[in-house]
Amino acid sequence: MRASPIRIPTVSNDTEWDFCFHLSQQTKIPTYQQTEELYPTGGSEESEEDTKAKEKTIDCMSLPREKLVQSQKKTAQLIKEKMNTQANQELIRCVILSRITFGEEHWKCAQALASLAYGYLTLRGLPAQAKKHAESAKNTLLTWKGKTTSDKEKKEILDALVMLYYTLGVAWLLQNHGREAYFNLQKAERNMKELKELCKGGICPHGLQVSEKDLTVALGRASLAIHRLNLALAYFEKAVGNVIATKGDRTSDLVTLYEEMAQIEQLRRNHDQAIQYLQQAHSICISLFTEVSPQTAEASVLLAKAYTMSGEARHMDVAEIYFIKSISAYQTALGPEDCQTLMAIEDFYKWLIHNGKKEEAYRLIKCSLKSQDISYGNCSEKVAETYYNMGKTCFAKGDLRKAIRLLRKCLMIQVLLYGSEHSKSRGTKNVLTLLQRVSNSSSRWRRKATPGRWDSVCKVIEA
Repeated sequence: MRASPIRIPTVSNDTEWDFCFHLSQQTKIPTYQQTEELYPTGGSEESEEDTKAKEKTIDCMSLPREKLVQSQKKTAQLIKEKMNTQANQELIRCVILSRITFGEEHWKCAQALASLAYGYLTLRGLPAQAKKHAESAKNTLLTWKGKTTSDKEKKEILDALVMLYYTLGVAWLLQNHGREAYFNLQKAERNMKELKELCKGGICPHGLQVSEKDLTVALGRASLAIHRLNLALAYFEKAVGNVIATKGDRTSDLVTLYEEMAQIEQLRRNHDQAIQYLQQAHSICISLFTEVSPQTAEASVLLAKAYTMSGEARHMDVAEIYFIKSISAYQTALGPEDCQTLMAIEDFYKWLIHNGKKEEAYRLIKCSLKSQDISYGNCSEKVAETYYNMGKTCFAKGDLRKAIRLLRKCLMIQVLLYGSEHSKSRGTKNVLTLLQRVSNSSSRWRRKATPGRWDSVCKVIEA
């Protein structure tokens, strides 16, 4: 399912934002007047009219201020209830009410923008909007010239800086810009350290949304994206330590961390260590979700692949056992027609072919064909691919007639899907033509088309 088009609320394309924005412009108090008008100082002579005007202004501002508090509480409740879209809309209201109450250039407005950016990232999964609002918040905070008179304000500003730099870092990471991601996440880390120092012996700002664990994991992923494997592993080890200290060693939070650490160890070619991490993840899944859960099935697939990647003969039988366990768990938990079940079958099929077990591979993929028809439709790309693989397997076994029949079915679907001139259709047609020539040729040519000749045929076609 394709994601909805990215749409950044602006004055021109969001009616709710548009209405509130113009309202804020009409009622906004100039920055230089805010302190005097909202918090009048004594010692100066004022006329009765001036005093009444200021009292009237304060009365006018009390309503937006009250609504801002209400909106903040409502946002927290909506997030708790996992009503993400509604929570994000409420964060937009918080920004507008902050503009009305404090002014567009006030750090409180930047704080609201940072929360909105974080909301677009974590609630909606929209990195473009997240970056847009985080940059706006950063510009305001870095150019703020007012005085922060209390530690509480300093803590809130640092909290906002952590949030916006974390948001920028993860947004860049989601868009495959590892260097920019790491640069911003390092800034978030420095601000978090300063915030922790400031909070010693006191209470940190209520509702600190970016946890140390989240930031550490993001730094690990950014380090991996820029190929600093040792640094990435160190961050993940730190994150595991944080999770174990707070939640124990049997929490689901550890599963993903162990799986990502295994990926790093595979890149470092430490396959035994990767297998150990995946065994820990698999053990946690069994204890939390049972042996026939989707979580355990996924952990089994990863273990099977890890054993395969080691390249050691002693691991091949174990890999096969975990492939079978994963398929069985997926079929029990999700059903034989589920996409995850079919993907696990496809992975096992490729493994069987790679290890020369053609008969088992053919039986496996043939049994899954009916489920694929139900799940993807009998005229789908996946079904065409399955017919192609079955034909390839039959050719490798020496059954040329069956291979031709299966490839004809594949070609028929591809022509319906892409047309006869598409590269996939032409490729299958060329292979089919060559196989038909081999089938009609002398016995000498048939003998050359016996098992193991598929790659040679493909090379001829490509040439």
